[in-house]
Amino acid sequence: MKALIFDSGALINLSMNGLLYILENLKKNFDGKFLITSAVKREVIDRPIGVMRFELGALRIKKLLDERILEAPTSFGISEEKIKLESNELMDLANHFIQVKGHWVNLVSEAEMSCLALSDELSKLSIKNMIALDERTTRVLCENPEGLEKLMENKLHQRVNLVMDDVSLFSKYKFIRSSELAFVAYKKGLINLQGERVLEALLYATKFNGSSISFEEINILKKL
Repeated sequence: MKALIFDSGALINLSMNGLLYILENLKKNFDGKFLITSAVKREVIDRPIGVMRFELGALRIKKLLDERILEAPTSFGISEEKIKLESNELMDLANHFIQVKGHWVNLVSEAEMSCLALSDELSKLSIKNMIALDERTTRVLCENPEGLEKLMENKLHQRVNLVMDDVSLFSKYKFIRSSELAFVAYKKGLINLQGERVLEALLYATKFNGSSISFEEINILKKL
């Protein structure tokens, strides 16, 4: 059994690009479950469903949950209380890495950290898992923490102070972006468009809706 955990950004990206439909077919080829935490559900369904501008997207994602294409962690016997507790611990650690003029900078959200916490709980059960996450800061925190300083200076347009004791706790997570999910769907023939420019269009559309993929990476994927 495997699990793919979805962060808010990846779901919103797919929704904005009209690509949520690929999840149903991808799951048919996936020996496992697609999961969202309650923190992610709040961001993609509970809050936006009451806002006219975002209601349609929220209803699309809710349909996936109602049809059990997306499932809660309880489907693996993992309680939301345990995830919330560990999420808070991870948030406290991550949000004490960067200082600006003596003040701590919040790097991550509860939803993102809930995905990491769920990944930890799945790993304890020996369930292989990956996190669908588009946000660059969390990925850099986990994959290249030394790059946080430059990333945050570019974001904040001022000097920052990187304070790190031990970042190894964040190095164990595996990620996939919405761009790569779209790429897999394209290669499996699951995209309901045809033509030589479809792959390029998919990759650029996901990039410009929040996927932290570079132009160089897009060129590499186009050649595969």
